[in-house]
Amino acid sequence: MATKHEQILEYIESLSIGSKISVRRIAKELNVSEGTAYRAIKEAENIGYVSTIERVGTIRIETKKKDNIEQLTFAEIINIVDGQVLGGREGLYKTLNKFVIGAMKLEAMMRYTEADSLLIVGNRINAQELALKAGAAVLITGGFDTEDHVKELADEKDLPIISTTYDTFTVATMINRAIYDQLIKKEIIIVDDIFTTLEQSQYLKSTDIVEKWYELNERTGHSRYPVIDDDQRVVGMVTSKDVIGKDQNSPIHKVMTKNPMTVQTKTSLANTAHSMVWEGIELIPVVDLQGHFQGIITRQDVIKGLQQLQRQPQVGETIDDLVSNQMELLEDGTNTTYFSEVTPQMTNHLGTLSYGVFTSFLTEASSRMLRQYKKGDLVVENLSIYYMKPVQLGSMLEIKPHPLEIGRKFTKIDIEIYSDEVLMGKALLMAQFIDR
Repeated sequence: MATKHEQILEYIESLSIGSKISVRRIAKELNVSEGTAYRAIKEAENIGYVSTIERVGTIRIETKKKDNIEQLTFAEIINIVDGQVLGGREGLYKTLNKFVIGAMKLEAMMRYTEADSLLIVGNRINAQELALKAGAAVLITGGFDTEDHVKELADEKDLPIISTTYDTFTVATMINRAIYDQLIKKEIIIVDDIFTTLEQSQYLKSTDIVEKWYELNERTGHSRYPVIDDDQRVVGMVTSKDVIGKDQNSPIHKVMTKNPMTVQTKTSLANTAHSMVWEGIELIPVVDLQGHFQGIITRQDVIKGLQQLQRQPQVGETIDDLVSNQMELLEDGTNTTYFSEVTPQMTNHLGTLSYGVFTSFLTEASSRMLRQYKKGDLVVENLSIYYMKPVQLGSMLEIKPHPLEIGRKFTKIDIEIYSDEVLMGKALLMAQFIDR
């Protein structure tokens, strides 16, 4: 039977797009406490069912598909630009396909303004009115208001008209930055992209007996199975080690390993890979936010995901990408040395190399050096860093990784970073390999 929390989430999911949601209303309609309703609404916001906007409230929005993640809703635009809704509140859940900056003559502006776009404009009433008639929403910059008949038109067409105190250039920069961040997110592979679904997974019930494990093993050739209770929650894992020497009529719940590690559908591939390597696990059950069994993810799934990640075109550039792109290799026959210049994006507020970027240089250089010996990705377990001197903007770094030990699964590396032949820092890195 579904819990009150799950019932609220199901109720929110069933609401039509654009519906307004409040803690009091849900508490009253579903006969739950306001605290329970509040927690469920917050979770619905994390999942992407609803969006909370200051001075507007919480509304049911369209759940974005992964391939449309770069599209923003008008509700998200309000949060990005600290906007105020002047009209067309009912259309806040809609997504915008493009935005147009209204810094041209009216006729030229209308050629670019089309349905599902956002016109960014100052206090030009005619332009605002024509944009709404063309099916576009309007963002008024400079903190200006608009006339009542324009607000009425926005309400009639369910197209938001928003006001922000920022200027046009700042607004365009803020929206561009938000889209750029979304594109970086799109590149991150999560469990939901690669796991084996419930329909294709083999599992055991807590009421089964050991004989059922042998039947599944004979049919599928697999030796590991999640154990599920009557509420579809994962309660254990059974492997060949658990059943060897046990009576085939013994209940599964007596021989299984209880409280196994699980991952959620939104867990990143990197996090899952780290858990598998760290714990030496071949298979992890996948659950939803309420802990219900959704499927399984295996080491083979993770390896395929890592290969897929390498083939993806990188749309947005992260700090790690910046470090990787800047770094160049110089081999003199005996030592492997990597060079990189310290650019403004790599610095902190003091104008010296950021500690986070310093760490990225160490791990990237180690990873590249190890590819000469062994294929695979590194999972860093321990990194001890000694900062000798601050590294100034514009410095040319020399990063020298020296392998101390390279085993089948583990490695230890000593790393030195120089600038102008002066030692700037040292590190000892210990890591495990994820084989491909």
